[in-house]
Amino acid sequence: MNPSMSTAGILVIGNEILSGKVQDENLPFLLPELRRCGVSVERVTVIPDVVEIIAHEVRVFANAYTYVLTTGGVGPTHDDVTMDGVARAFDCKLVTSPRMEALLRKALAGRSPNESQLKMCQTPEGAELIEDEDLRFPLVRVRNVYVFPGIPGLLRRKFESAKGEFKGRPFYLRQVFVKCMESDVAEPLRDTLEDFPDLMLGSYPRMGDEGYHTLLTLESREQEYVNRALDALLARIPPDYLIRVE
Repeated sequence: MNPSMSTAGILVIGNEILSGKVQDENLPFLLPELRRCGVSVERVTVIPDVVEIIAHEVRVFANAYTYVLTTGGVGPTHDDVTMDGVARAFDCKLVTSPRMEALLRKALAGRSPNESQLKMCQTPEGAELIEDEDLRFPLVRVRNVYVFPGIPGLLRRKFESAKGEFKGRPFYLRQVFVKCMESDVAEPLRDTLEDFPDLMLGSYPRMGDEGYHTLLTLESREQEYVNRALDALLARIPPDYLIRVE
């Protein structure tokens, strides 16, 4: 793997997300966290709790991106079928993980697990477990696919335990806050991008009372490159437009 080209795709799995009954809270956490790891998220897709659809999307994402993260569908109920879908994606069986079952029995403190609880111990054959002493149950990885729970608190703890898995070169970000409309700086942006074609250049108008009208962002994995691009952009923007640079 070339860490300078690390990419990720995220599959948000759940009928409750698609129907609007539950609002996803995991993407606002995962997207900036992966960015800080130097991983570029290329695609996010929301799909239902349907084994065939999960299998298809996991297979496509696994072939397209360095890392695949799934969220949701790993609980004890009938609609928790993410593990089934991941197993089908890689044409492998769903088996009971002895380690997961041992951890479950330990958590139950002598009580016998029921069938629904044992269901959560099933993983695709060949899956690896990422364990951490702060986690009651490990994160499941199948090749380059990381199967996260949908519950935000659990997902965050599991991501923290696995953060070292996601490797890439960091992004360098510079921000320019201006007190003009986006159209007033469209030409300087275009000219700067012509001089720095590898620059990730963004322009975001604001309608509220944030104290500026437009936010400009410049990103690159090369710090010197983004700083040169910033100098070139600032030279093209009238000084009275500028509020601050960060």
